[in-house]
Amino acid sequence: MAKHLRRILIAGSAPLALALSGCTGAPVPSASTPITTNEAQQGAEYHPQLLAQFGGAMSGSQAQYVEQVGKNIAVQSGLGAARENFTVSLLNSPVNNAFAVPGGYIYSTRQLVTLMNNEAELAGVLGHEVGHVAARHSQRRQQTAQRNSILGVLGAIGSSILLGDSGLGETLSRGFLQGSQLLTLSFSRSQETQADDLGIQYLTRAGYDPRAMGTVLASLAAQNALDAQLQGRADASVPEWASTHPDPASRVQRALSAAQGLPGSVTNRDTFLQRIDGLLYGDDPAQGVIEGSTFIHPELRLSFTAPQGFYMVNSATAVSINGQGGQAQLTLAPYAGDLDSYVRQQFTKLGGQNANLAPQSLERTTVNGIRAAYGQARVNNGNSQVDVTIFAYEFAGDRAYHFAAITPAGQVNPFASMFRSMRRISANEAAQVIPRRLQVVTVQRGDTVAGLARRMAYDSAQVERFRVLNGLGASDQLTAGQRVKIVVRGR
Repeated sequence: MAKHLRRILIAGSAPLALALSGCTGAPVPSASTPITTNEAQQGAEYHPQLLAQFGGAMSGSQAQYVEQVGKNIAVQSGLGAARENFTVSLLNSPVNNAFAVPGGYIYSTRQLVTLMNNEAELAGVLGHEVGHVAARHSQRRQQTAQRNSILGVLGAIGSSILLGDSGLGETLSRGFLQGSQLLTLSFSRSQETQADDLGIQYLTRAGYDPRAMGTVLASLAAQNALDAQLQGRADASVPEWASTHPDPASRVQRALSAAQGLPGSVTNRDTFLQRIDGLLYGDDPAQGVIEGSTFIHPELRLSFTAPQGFYMVNSATAVSINGQGGQAQLTLAPYAGDLDSYVRQQFTKLGGQNANLAPQSLERTTVNGIRAAYGQARVNNGNSQVDVTIFAYEFAGDRAYHFAAITPAGQVNPFASMFRSMRRISANEAAQVIPRRLQVVTVQRGDTVAGLARRMAYDSAQVERFRVLNGLGASDQLTAGQRVKIVVRGR
């Protein structure tokens, strides 16, 4: 959750979600059609919003390297003959995410780059995303969305609560999607397959090892499974590649088979590892960090603890808290010094078409010395009901934050302890928040997986994290001279 959150509020996600879908009902061009003027205009219009939503574009040598690889693979698509036709951005985001939008705009988060193990895998991921654009999948999904509810395209963020298709449900869904960074559209299995195939074609044309598409999908599937294990989820399907690329595990063997016998052998592993050495890993302290069940923001000087059994996802604009018992997010809105009005305004915003949404009652309280106010409304959700809670805190005369939560109607609110855990942190506590970074090391004689894993800046699952980070199977061992990645603390 970035320091300057006033730039993007919950309600602001709706037009952006539509933009990513193509925003047009015009006939869809073929995969060989170059970027159109209309597509270029769309991409240019929404590019700044995407950067802001996903933590901003990174600069420096690492970003320049990703840009170089991305443009080299993008020109293989036929969308544009010159590298200058494309804009490639490395995003300062801690989630595994990559996407491209009409107009030649291509994006990868730094976190997804850290999961890769060679340049061919980087080119494969970016090529896959370019493939979605070349095949005009977003436009096709938008045409489907125009025949159905937008909720059917955007999907949920892992909660067992279904919001339905009311105006309130749509607004709530979009808001929580933004907090989880799930702004891109979900693609069908056939579209994923086509994008994989196109990405493999681009890899081959560029001389890369086409098997890289399969190996990076395998790493992503392994990371999804590890995330599910660490977060206490029963499955590894959410969150995955922006939750828009369903089931990477099932696509691994198909991608490897599709690459069988194709030319191309370049991986540039050593170059890749050298260029990404030192890349920020996980949360950026400027956006706040998640440590276990605790979120701490050293710049905003706040901290809270999620309930047991829930997991958090941090973004540039909000922190989402998800679990089987409900979903919530922490964010802010413009504040004029009146907490009661602030809470009511958040209900109105969430109400969407239901402009009369208001709390049934409004209570004032103090949480760890912080002035607070909260309210709750019961909302019809198809054949059932849900409770919507806004819990707001005044941190200064012109600055307030709030949780927006959705829980099953009439049940004990699982977020009650979280609401009461909000606190200010001291300057000393803030100074102790040190980011994690990727460090590339050379395996020495006698080094083992267990030994190197102990150097990982985590208190749990060190071996599992090390193996997934380096694309190592359960029985794979290290050899002297091999270069591997570890995660360490460092500014």
